[in-house]
Amino acid sequence: MSDPREWIAASRLPGIGPATLARLHQEGICIPRLLRAEIGLPDGVRLRRETLEAIHQFQYRGPLFAEADQLWRRAEALGVQVLGLDHDDYPVLLAAIPDPPLALWVKGEAAALNLPQLGIVGSRKASREGMRLAYDFAAALAQAGVIACSGLALGIDAASHQACVDGGHATVAVLGTGVDRVYPRRNQHLSEQILACGGALVSEYPPGTAPLRGHFPRRNRIISGLSVGTLVVEAALRSGSLITARLALEQGREVFAIPGSIHNPLSRGCHALIREGATLVETTPQIVEQLASILGVLEPPRPAGEEPSLPAAPLPPELEQLLRLIPWEPIWLDHLASESGLPLPRLQALLMQLELEEAITLSGSRVCRVR
Repeated sequence: MSDPREWIAASRLPGIGPATLARLHQEGICIPRLLRAEIGLPDGVRLRRETLEAIHQFQYRGPLFAEADQLWRRAEALGVQVLGLDHDDYPVLLAAIPDPPLALWVKGEAAALNLPQLGIVGSRKASREGMRLAYDFAAALAQAGVIACSGLALGIDAASHQACVDGGHATVAVLGTGVDRVYPRRNQHLSEQILACGGALVSEYPPGTAPLRGHFPRRNRIISGLSVGTLVVEAALRSGSLITARLALEQGREVFAIPGSIHNPLSRGCHALIREGATLVETTPQIVEQLASILGVLEPPRPAGEEPSLPAAPLPPELEQLLRLIPWEPIWLDHLASESGLPLPRLQALLMQLELEEAITLSGSRVCRVR
């Protein structure tokens, strides 16, 4: 393996963009060897003068070497690993994409990056039902041997990570900041749980990097690149989640989408993906079945002596009658009161019972059915 400082320097070369780095990677050029002047540039690839000067200075331990050395020492002090493209723990799937990060900064268990994982993404402002779906899918998939990979954002991301750690499973969080700067701050505790469960925080940006807007679209290719597929739970038509899903398609990975109400703006992104060829899924076995041929992962057998779960007990007639009036998309309480003919206090009491039975979700003055 190369000196990690060489990969750090390669990732910070001035005057060279992602397209040129991808071209060098595709040409089979080992950039640390280029920095050491062991090889030359392939025909047709030209670098800017400032890039060539930085490479020359690196060989004589100039500013680029000093910067890389300082970042490497800071990472060591923080307990952060640096994985260059030739590192044994560099994730195999990520290395296969057209533009893999030259250096990954990892806090936690680097081995988690090579576990079977599914990208689970969606809206930061997800509905309660969307959050529940993300949690349930992530929990079931982790139990089947496929952990969640997501971006540690609010909403769907956080629900997916939380499901894994609640079950004692690893999960991988890809950050648009340095791994020492969790964003948003309210997910700091969740990041600590991820590390405690054998998961990892990973970024292509060195420690100390602030949450800049342009970093987050770039990190989406890492989520899809680490994963055998991507599941979109809720997403608007213009969202980072759709960017992640389309990157997954470009990388030759599976894409799954959960449909929703045609009246819900957060369902439109999923519906657009389904029209474009994403696999419509309603249950986790539908995902596991499709991934099993890729990973050899099947649902684990039920432990000996464990009885299959029984169907929910039937609801009392009054609750059952009310449930039949509640649609799958949100409805205003006053409209439901008019439909049912029930006084509002009685309606609210019955709705509380239905919510305890996990048959509906209440959000402010609206209610929708979930089973």
